[in-house]
Amino acid sequence: MKIRKSVLMPMLAAASLMLSAPGAIAATFKMAIGDAAGGTQWELATSFAKSFSDKTGGKHKVDLFPNGQLGDEQDTVNNAAMGLLDFSVLAINNVTPFSPTVGVLTLPYVIQSAEDAKTLTQGAVGQELVDNTIRDAGVRIVGWAYSGFRVLTNSKRPVTTLADLKGLVIRVPKNEIMISTYQSWGINPTPMSWSETFTALQQRVVDGQDNPYITISAMKFNEVQKYITNIRYIFSLEPLIMSEQVFQAQKPDVQQAILEAGREATEHSFKYLLETEEQIRADLAAKGMEIVDPADGEKEWIEKATTAVWPKFHKSIGGKDKLDAVLKALGR
Repeated sequence: MKIRKSVLMPMLAAASLMLSAPGAIAATFKMAIGDAAGGTQWELATSFAKSFSDKTGGKHKVDLFPNGQLGDEQDTVNNAAMGLLDFSVLAINNVTPFSPTVGVLTLPYVIQSAEDAKTLTQGAVGQELVDNTIRDAGVRIVGWAYSGFRVLTNSKRPVTTLADLKGLVIRVPKNEIMISTYQSWGINPTPMSWSETFTALQQRVVDGQDNPYITISAMKFNEVQKYITNIRYIFSLEPLIMSEQVFQAQKPDVQQAILEAGREATEHSFKYLLETEEQIRADLAAKGMEIVDPADGEKEWIEKATTAVWPKFHKSIGGKDKLDAVLKALGR
């Protein structure tokens, strides 16, 4: 889905760029963050903001707006594409509608470890996706947050088999790959924006959702969910995107500071995940959440999802050869 700009949009973009004009004049950038403070997105954002300010001698700073204050995550992609927003940290599935090839990173069971995620995002595959996203969506990925596998939560019962899923109403993002994955498991999930999810869980409009442990904790889902199932169908990646218009308006030294700060924040995020995930899991258990593993090593879940979903999205991710290249990069 390419962004279509009207005649008015370049005028608005120009006005926005004046607010973050490059050069010796100090500039303050705005960064949208989908999650609440305290999660992986926040860690990436705060690390980037500090590093960027340090690298520019304090001339440039980034103001952070967590918990969707600047709009729905997909709205922030549009706004950044038009130059009306400088930065946004968001779930990768909310970038996919604008740059479909990014969807290769959300195909079920492609990424099977944190190291797999790092290999793909920081290697040739990741660079190709950065280039594609600039081309398709008018935004540049300058950093990655690593949030861990999206585990399943619900308020009704322990889920260890696909049969246990029957009758549960599960919220998913408005993402075709994730919707299709649940359909392959025999249920029709409920697509819903992130900003509506906590209230929907609280009011029992939906029974469950999936997100990493770090997000479950940051969003206090333990207050409205009881059970966790350790499925590993998607490793949650949350890119830091920047308006390409705003990036190109900066002087070379500021551009370099942005890219270096993004790399440092990415490394920080990976380290943060490895250091904190197990403790967060233990904390959630201590708060009363019951954690179970899928039966039979998740074999049935994997077989149904990969068989039904992978072929369906070969075309949108750029062809089966793209998926094959990703699997080869992972040694599979």
